[in-house]
Amino acid sequence: MAESVVETRNLTKVYRDFWGRRKKVALNALDLTIYRGEIFGLLGPNGSGKTTTIKLLLGLLFPTSGDAYVFGKPAVNVEKNERIGYLPEESYLYRFLNAEETLDFYGRLFDIPPDVRRERAAQLIERVGLANDRKRILREYSKGMRQRIGLAQALINDPELVILDEPTSGLDPLGTRWMKDLILELRDQGKTVLMCSHRLDDVQDVCDRIAILYNGDLQTLGEVKTLLEDANTLELRASNVKLTDELKADLAAVLQKYGGTLTSFGHPTTTLEDLFLRIVEESKQRPGRRFLPPTEGNKSAATPAAPASSGSTNSPNNSNPAPASANANGGANASHASSNKSGKKKKR
Repeated sequence: MAESVVETRNLTKVYRDFWGRRKKVALNALDLTIYRGEIFGLLGPNGSGKTTTIKLLLGLLFPTSGDAYVFGKPAVNVEKNERIGYLPEESYLYRFLNAEETLDFYGRLFDIPPDVRRERAAQLIERVGLANDRKRILREYSKGMRQRIGLAQALINDPELVILDEPTSGLDPLGTRWMKDLILELRDQGKTVLMCSHRLDDVQDVCDRIAILYNGDLQTLGEVKTLLEDANTLELRASNVKLTDELKADLAAVLQKYGGTLTSFGHPTTTLEDLFLRIVEESKQRPGRRFLPPTEGNKSAATPAAPASSGSTNSPNNSNPAPASANANGGANASHASSNKSGKKKKR
């Protein structure tokens, strides 16, 4: 059986007003276990108890009742925090320090030796993509850059448990993909990751298990693939097949034979994130490429690029439409320019 890193038993937190009267039940009898080496997602709308749970695990709050254990020790034991890395939703870093000074400061808090501190800081700055901005003070950083240096400070102590609160906040699509790849890399290194996020697509991409909270109560818990699976729907994918009414009728007949019904018929789509990343990568590989709007006589030239083959099934008639778009418009522009030159010669 896998080793548990985080465990809560009947964990409850009640906020009270000045007179000691019950004001808000932020967390109600939470029973939860997070195992070593997994990525666990804690989901829920605002006010559902996610941040309260994290603060209880870090020992920043004391429970009203119940228990919380981290690495087998009570969460109120602050010594266990030496083995934890924490990235809050808003990273409260000193704005007058640069990246190197920031990591050196947090390394000192963990009593890391100077030589190890410098080496680890240099590696983390390179890892989070801030090598060219290491000397700039954080006040000049964008929101996404502050998120990157915040992640670096969360990893400065080489933690066994990494707690991330809205890790992709402020990041562009490239930065978001980079963050998700890094989270997966942390898991491959044997680290345990607990993340909270409002971006459900991010959670779906990286988390092994999730828990959903609502008004302080645990509503569901389980593996992502199991929770998302629709057992009443069968998905069929095929390649090199042309969509025809005859094919649709044949499929419907086969499904009807086994008691099923054909509910949809067509090409699958990729995600907007995959499309964006693919277009950017292709632009890097082919500098100078640009999209030309369709002309009146050649509207088909503006056909958008087909989805990447890794994310979906492509139609055999839609291979590489983007280059064709550029070439078709380029040819039209060239012929137009040629006709203009010939007209000028006649006038002379």
